[in-house]
Amino acid sequence: MAKKKQIELTIEEKLRNALVPKEEQLYKIPNNWCWTYFKDIFYIENGYAFKKIDYKKEGIPLVRISNIENGIVNINECIYVNKLEKNEEKYVIEKGDLLIALSGATTGKNGVYYLDEIAYLNQRIGNIKIKNKEKVLNEYRNYYIALKNEDILNLAYGGAQPNISPKVIEFISIPLPPIKEQQRIVNRIESLFAKIDRAKELIENTLAQFEQNKMAILHKAFTGELTAKWRKENNIDLSSWKEKTIDELCTSLKYGTSKKSKPEGSVVVLRMGNLQNGEIDWSNLMYTDDKEDIEKYLLKKGDVLFNRTNGSADLIGKTSIYRGEYPAIYAGYLIKLDYGKDIIGEYLNYIMNSNKARAYCNKIKSSGASQFNINAKKIGAFKIPVPTIEEQQEIVNILDKLLAKYNKIKNLEQQLEKIELLKKAILAKAFRGELGTNNPDEESAENLLKEILAEK
Repeated sequence: MAKKKQIELTIEEKLRNALVPKEEQLYKIPNNWCWTYFKDIFYIENGYAFKKIDYKKEGIPLVRISNIENGIVNINECIYVNKLEKNEEKYVIEKGDLLIALSGATTGKNGVYYLDEIAYLNQRIGNIKIKNKEKVLNEYRNYYIALKNEDILNLAYGGAQPNISPKVIEFISIPLPPIKEQQRIVNRIESLFAKIDRAKELIENTLAQFEQNKMAILHKAFTGELTAKWRKENNIDLSSWKEKTIDELCTSLKYGTSKKSKPEGSVVVLRMGNLQNGEIDWSNLMYTDDKEDIEKYLLKKGDVLFNRTNGSADLIGKTSIYRGEYPAIYAGYLIKLDYGKDIIGEYLNYIMNSNKARAYCNKIKSSGASQFNINAKKIGAFKIPVPTIEEQQEIVNILDKLLAKYNKIKNLEQQLEKIELLKKAILAKAFRGELGTNNPDEESAENLLKEILAEK
């Protein structure tokens, strides 16, 4: 049976279909802008299903999801493939292209390809192409996708390994300004972001210096240098220090509950995210009402918790002391170090957050299923210097005083979080036409959209 001939729409009909109905528009925009759909100004090219046997040590770089990092495409550790013989153009990545992960745990993450050399696009990645680069700027597209990243992720399906179809993305709506206004918006965003990034760099440098100073102080504390004067005044020799393992100092090393916690309940369940900078972070809490667990895992003031599992090698081994602020138990990813009479909890907490402990944890960690792990047996074998109880208390007293001022600096970490929120706020204003850049006398963006739609 012969196929029916597809009726060609007029440009006015195409425009009506491309404009988002007023009742579906997300918010008010300037009068010379227009709301349209993703599919009318962009399209997505899917990657090629390269196989492991195609991987080479040299050739054309192959971009995989792991190469998309922090808003850019990084091919420093990529693999290579030979030149494709058919339909190569579809899978070629060029400078300025915007790539987006279409499946996996990082679905929705995106990054710009800034290199001059071409690369190939692997499967499960989409290349968001602009239909007419003279009508829509790369940077305008990039910033809008960055703003809509969470919305795109919400369109994904598949639970633990979400996937998203390019067909679903097609009906995301986008405000389209005139081309000159697009450029002004991009310039304004980049100017504001540059100032924010300078502030962010200053904060990060301050925090890095703080961490360096803190580690130097802790090193002095656990080599005896910090209390040399105290020992002399008290006629105590450095030979009083003994080296002991965590196993020797602790009566037990207990794993926490394996049961699921919930958003509400009578008792807090501390998780690995609650262990921050040697203290308990009481935000983002989960709870339990399980009487058996509460009886078995209830923490007492002074208990020391060790993070035995993490997706980041740098964060495994984090240790914090519980000070009894709220009734709490602890989750299975944590180990409670039940220390005995030969060591003070605060001393143990400090030394478990030292470079010595970090180096040990890094050495003994094992990896599997994207997680790094340290079991109780391995942490129990960690040897630490142990002075007398009196000198331990003196070390704790000195460290508390020295690090008190630095703890105020740590509040800068909250400023870093605010900076990221500020960037989102700027983007939100930009795509509402609220950055003070719009010229209402410029030609309507509907004419711009017509020109895009008129092209074959």
